[in-house]
Amino acid sequence: MKLRADQTGDRGLPMPLWLQGALETAQAAMISALVVLAPILAVWATAGFQDGAVDFLARLAGQSWLLVHGVPLELTAAGSNAATASGAGLLTLVPLGLTLIPFLLAWRAGRRLARASYTDQLWQALLGSWVVYSAFGAATGFICRTPDVGINAWHAMYIPLIPYALGMVIGARREAGSWSRLIGVDAVDWIFRTSQHSRWAGSYLASAAKAGFVAVLSALSLAAVLLAVDLFIHWNLVVAVYEALDAGAVGGAALTIAQLGFLPNLVVFALAWTSGSGLAMGVGSQLGPLGTAVGPLPSVPVLAAIPSGPLEYAFVALIVPVLAGVLAGWWFLREGENHFDEWLAIKIRARWFTATVSTLVLGVLCGLAAGLLTACLAWLARGSAGIGRLTDIGPDPFWTGVWVAAEVGAGVVIGYAAGPWLEREHAATEADAELVR
Repeated sequence: MKLRADQTGDRGLPMPLWLQGALETAQAAMISALVVLAPILAVWATAGFQDGAVDFLARLAGQSWLLVHGVPLELTAAGSNAATASGAGLLTLVPLGLTLIPFLLAWRAGRRLARASYTDQLWQALLGSWVVYSAFGAATGFICRTPDVGINAWHAMYIPLIPYALGMVIGARREAGSWSRLIGVDAVDWIFRTSQHSRWAGSYLASAAKAGFVAVLSALSLAAVLLAVDLFIHWNLVVAVYEALDAGAVGGAALTIAQLGFLPNLVVFALAWTSGSGLAMGVGSQLGPLGTAVGPLPSVPVLAAIPSGPLEYAFVALIVPVLAGVLAGWWFLREGENHFDEWLAIKIRARWFTATVSTLVLGVLCGLAAGLLTACLAWLARGSAGIGRLTDIGPDPFWTGVWVAAEVGAGVVIGYAAGPWLEREHAATEADAELVR
């Protein structure tokens, strides 16, 4: 099937796909670099840096661009020996909100390249684009190294490819509509050649994984609402930190943009807090609904909203992942893919036993899927601020995943068991609405 929309050069000949991929990627790299450079120039224009040299600004922008892509920066404190453990550290706390910029640019490039490619030729465009992006990252890492900020050349070459390649593949898949149109492999045909039992098992496991995704998405949404409420309650403290910094209009705007870049990280932190596993804001600290112990923190406005002191009734927040699991269990019931329950009911006549076992197994599978996804999110959101106490920021991926898996699993059991009642209530509501009409 033809996907290509011909791209012609000066002589009317189609542009080579590898060249088109390289041009799309060069454009995306430059746009993402300019987005990072803009607030730095704004701060420089208001004399916000002690060192206003052009080469300093360029290196700072390049280092920021690499950090946005997840490249760790090796920081050395001024006047300290790089070999001294207390004077050096890794900056690995990635602003996931800003990482969306290269991801979305890659998503756009992937769609454009899919339109310009035949089914079996997309790899040429992808190869050309990834080589250019890798070269851009390597060159940025080489140029922006300083005695105070070390950059591993291999990290600068390959790590930026992760968000960029992911966005490009997702964009290309979105444009093509199916993997068969994209890479020539028809997964649906392969599935239909398998046995009926294999298809049932596959659809059951896939629906359980989707239910786990629904649970995590619901939990993140509820955690984001709690985060917004917390910021609203402590807004006076946040404003007080802004006033104490006295950064001016431009400096305050740049600081706000930087905090918005960490907004997805904060939402994941809020989810870890509501799960009960808690999170760290520095070595030896712990934040959670069951207790909070935090040392001195840097003057970042959003950190002023961290709950402190005795928190009465904070344990109620533990219900958030459970509610998310209830929604996921109801969603699975409406999906109608509980083939394990159907198979078990055929093998064993005791319905009370088969219904109980199948529901418990469903809770375990959905909880496991939600726990694994949450652990990945916690791993992405956490990191180190470089030097000092703030070398441990964020939730522990393992324990966050364990707590969320247990709570979501319990919620899925409740939601699936209560699903028929919820369905009757939903049907009754729709019937009442029809009568009103």
